[in-house]
Amino acid sequence: MSAAHSTAEEFTVTAPEKSNIRWVVCFLVFLATTINYMDRSVFSNIEPMLHNATFMGWNPLADKFHQPVFDNNFGNVLIYFQIAYGIGFLFAGRVIDKLGAKLGYTLAILVWCLSSMSHSLVTSVAGFCIARIFLGLGESGNFPAAIKAITEWFPTEERAKAVGLFNSGANVSFFVALPLVNFVTGHSSLGWRAAFLATGSLGLMWLVIWLIFPYNKYKRTATMTQQALEPVVSKSHPLSDILTNRGTYAFAIGKGLTDGVWWFYLFYLPMFLNRNYGLDTHSAYVYILAVYVISSVGSIFGGTLSGFLMNHGFSVNWGRKITMFAMALLVLPLVLVPHMDKISPHNAWPAAMIIALAAAAHQGWSANLFATTGDMFPASAVSTVVGIGGAAGAAGGAAFTWIVKHNLSLHPLTVFLAAASFYLISLAIFHLLVPKLGAWREELAA
Repeated sequence: MSAAHSTAEEFTVTAPEKSNIRWVVCFLVFLATTINYMDRSVFSNIEPMLHNATFMGWNPLADKFHQPVFDNNFGNVLIYFQIAYGIGFLFAGRVIDKLGAKLGYTLAILVWCLSSMSHSLVTSVAGFCIARIFLGLGESGNFPAAIKAITEWFPTEERAKAVGLFNSGANVSFFVALPLVNFVTGHSSLGWRAAFLATGSLGLMWLVIWLIFPYNKYKRTATMTQQALEPVVSKSHPLSDILTNRGTYAFAIGKGLTDGVWWFYLFYLPMFLNRNYGLDTHSAYVYILAVYVISSVGSIFGGTLSGFLMNHGFSVNWGRKITMFAMALLVLPLVLVPHMDKISPHNAWPAAMIIALAAAAHQGWSANLFATTGDMFPASAVSTVVGIGGAAGAAGGAAFTWIVKHNLSLHPLTVFLAAASFYLISLAIFHLLVPKLGAWREELAA
């Protein structure tokens, strides 16, 4: 079954009425995504502190480039999270489609925040792995719920922009996470354990606001045109149709090939700066901050660009794909990063700026890739599709992390060359599987 072969009534034919309430929903989803990334990134931010945790296996007699036990333990903890995150996606998407965004988000953030706080109790690598498994299962609910909410509240030409805005929370998290980690670990006798308690508690605060906000009440009232939304939201899309739709696999392959690159920045950027330029957590902050400030711009710009093109005569298909192609080209300079510590061994800025450009391009790419689910599927099926794609992304991320942990220190070009090429490859596959996005929508509008 092709991506275009769905019944006409499953799509939003006319844009819903513009109500500012939709931006409140976007802001709440943005906050949740920020907290989501803060919780998952704490482990990487405390990596230098874990050198003093005996159970992690750091060898003080060896140099930082030859720490096979520590690197293996550190990488395995990350992989356990990624595997659990992927498995969770397989169930989270379908559950959220059944429960709705409001209740689905509630359950997801409750699980991941409690799991994040449980990291403060571990005393072994196995303990970290168990805590990361539950964190991954809980965090897998964020994007299916978020994309479902955006699809329910935003019209086609605004959808990628809204995704870009809330997904910039992945970048904003680093503005907050690292200084928060530095502050609480430096002012608490608990050391690195305090970092997990601090970030986990933020999610519980968000949960109170989310439960108070009358999401379903406003969604059913005149703030949005229900004549347009009801066919999208209320009609169930059988799982068999999703699994036989080429659009599902186009989205999943795109996530599978490129999510691991973002996770590489997320998990390994502090380590990369430490080992290549001798920067500790405090010294690396300004470089990491620059990477994610620029990434935020890319997220919003990339999400806005496709809508701009659609509003200026381009089809949904070309608006999305031209933007994704542009983002894929901006990632290519990554191949230069392994040479930067030789060109400027005492200056991390050249490498940081190339990584920042690539990270910004990834976020612009991601905003549009997520938005394609709303171009191919009704809102009642979007969370399921996002869940399948998220599972593929987690599997790809785990595979790429395996490559990184075995090659980053001694063979960095292998890592950065792969990261630079995955976007063009995945776009080519996406176009082969779905030659025309939004076909039914455009036929209906004609």
